[in-house]
Amino acid sequence: MASKITAPQILKLKASGQRIVCVTAYDTAFGELADSSGVDLILVGDSLGNVVLGHSTTVPVNLEDMIHHTKAVRSGVSKALLIADLPFGSYQSSVEKAVDSAVALMKAGAEGVKLEGDYPECVRAIVKAGIPVMGHLGMTPQSVFSFGGPRVQGKGEAGDEIIAIADRISEAGAFGIVLELVPANLAKRITESSPCATIGIGAGPFCDGQIQVLNDVLGLSAQTFKHAKAYMNGNELVKEALKAYAEEVRGSAFPAEEHSF
Repeated sequence: MASKITAPQILKLKASGQRIVCVTAYDTAFGELADSSGVDLILVGDSLGNVVLGHSTTVPVNLEDMIHHTKAVRSGVSKALLIADLPFGSYQSSVEKAVDSAVALMKAGAEGVKLEGDYPECVRAIVKAGIPVMGHLGMTPQSVFSFGGPRVQGKGEAGDEIIAIADRISEAGAFGIVLELVPANLAKRITESSPCATIGIGAGPFCDGQIQVLNDVLGLSAQTFKHAKAYMNGNELVKEALKAYAEEVRGSAFPAEEHSF
């Protein structure tokens, strides 16, 4: 594969059967770490509202927040495909607003955008403007209040509507679809029938790829989630390092001669 990953190359990964590795990042340092680890796609997610800004949902995140963090992550990413979320309120009211918001994120350094829900007309217009688009179906966090919380979507016959929306998003030109908190068998049906690359989070093992919030992967989250796996105990490691630093400062062990000029 070429050194720089693009949206068409994500589709080639789907076609070849190679699983697509995706993770979120919100700043330069973690963007660089994720990129150097060899992930395929980095998402500047509006989950930064929860992870970085301390909100209980993604709803308060605005376009200016996304532009700010996209610029920061861009500085650390050279190989992975960089996608940025269109936040709540930046595309729902009109196609024109959707295109303008997507353009703003591209100017900030994104190489594509993601939007939630049944907005094929927005997808079509953004794609027409030359911008790669990902959809996001199932438990769409911007609609958390209408769902009554972060609940699994698409059980039973309700899955047929998600399939129909996936078809509309695909026909409008999306190259990928995030499937969040949906039954594994539904994700499998969409993956097998859609030309889009399906990226799961709490959607079982049958998607073309997986995405996780970086803080969950590193064990830095205050909460644990059924759909997530921590690959290190980041919270404890960071606390141990900071405690050691504090002890050395208070005991006049740091800075030592080698840290002085």
